[in-house]
Amino acid sequence: MSDPSEPAVVADGLVKHFGDVHALDGVSFAVPEGSVLGVLGPNGAGKTTAVRILTTLLLPDSGQARVLGCDVTKDPQRVRASIGLAGQYATIDENLTARENLRLIGRLTHLGSQEIVSRTAELLEQFVLTHAADRVAKTFSGGMRRRLDLAAALVHRPPVLFLDEPTTGLDPKGRTDLWGVIESLVEGGTTVLLTTQYLEEADRLAHRIVVIDHGSVIAEGTSAELKGRLGETVIEVAFREEHSVVVAVDKLASIGTVTKEGHSLRLSVTNGPKAMLETVRVLDAEQLEPSAMALHEPTLDDVFLDLTGHRAEEPTDDDDDEIVEAPKRGRRRSR
Repeated sequence: MSDPSEPAVVADGLVKHFGDVHALDGVSFAVPEGSVLGVLGPNGAGKTTAVRILTTLLLPDSGQARVLGCDVTKDPQRVRASIGLAGQYATIDENLTARENLRLIGRLTHLGSQEIVSRTAELLEQFVLTHAADRVAKTFSGGMRRRLDLAAALVHRPPVLFLDEPTTGLDPKGRTDLWGVIESLVEGGTTVLLTTQYLEEADRLAHRIVVIDHGSVIAEGTSAELKGRLGETVIEVAFREEHSVVVAVDKLASIGTVTKEGHSLRLSVTNGPKAMLETVRVLDAEQLEPSAMALHEPTLDDVFLDLTGHRAEEPTDDDDDEIVEAPKRGRRRSR
């Protein structure tokens, strides 16, 4: 019997190594029931590996993971029955129609015939696919495929939904539309674990955010709490020459926290207007002429850059999405 007070999803000290690659090094987090946890990090951070463990697709080397009180390694069948999973790439059968795809999932999840028919119609309407219900999926746009993939993950009404970078590759409208769908699911009580490398996505959807880099949790909190790490304001200063940036970084360190990025720097301060004036004075005294200056409130992008030294969207050499566990017990597993 599960503890009703326990969060819907729990990762406790998860470790997973692929040879010399440490995909996860003791990752822990929890997702309270009916909330959204945003797992934020660049490619290679370990996000997808964590999702694969929590959805029973991958065994951890050590640590524990539970979904609705069920251990993912000891009771994988019960876990699978209670979750939905939609990944970065649509897993629908492109040679089937939207209606056929959803009915197939209904049969695979052991729904009754009448429920399959009614649930399929309900999801087609919910995801604005009724007009294309009888078109083969290979004729769909990227946004339509992604909506169908998410609908397929919801056929059996799972109380917990794992979304692994669900808006990757979508245009801005498609991304915004999918955000609306996710918000409506959460309003209906669904618990969501969302991995993303889009800062705006985490800012809008997540109640709490866990930042992962190189297999470890490096920060967690609400969006406001994470932004609070940087103070109230960020001053951005750009230069035409690298040498000017180097000098400016040294001279402006007394005003606030400075982060260098190419020919630009970000200065995190607690008193924006006063710090802006002081920045101008320092630059003028050093005869440094910036090509641009701007003052803005901190964003999650600023937080991530401060934590990791790079942006969330930047690719890395150790993309964990490319790591595939060796086949076990005769089953073949691919990305």
